[in-house]
Amino acid sequence: MDAFEFVQNIKKYCSIKGVKPTVACRESGVGTSFINNIEKRGSMPSIEKVQMLAEYLGVTVSELLGEKPPTGQLASGQEMEFARLFAQLSSDQQALVLAQLQGIVAAKEKQSAPPE
Repeated sequence: MDAFEFVQNIKKYCSIKGVKPTVACRESGVGTSFINNIEKRGSMPSIEKVQMLAEYLGVTVSELLGEKPPTGQLASGQEMEFARLFAQLSSDQQALVLAQLQGIVAAKEKQSAPPE
């Protein structure tokens, strides 16, 4: 893990969420000195703390760590924005959104299917 990139990713996702990094660290439960410990002391955070912060920010651990997906699987800006917004919804709201998307895709597939 690249500590500098990790801290930059924390700051980036905090900015997207509209929260200060210190607030995100406190509210996620990882502690207000989390970033400082990484930057100044070079300490490596536990996986549990990285997971807690990623969950709070609505991103994956891989995104927070700056891991790159395999070539050809890069998400577009719209996909990233959708995922960010989707993560902020309640489970009931997520189910509604998924049902709507499934209906849209099914209608599209029906339109593009060859006539029988």
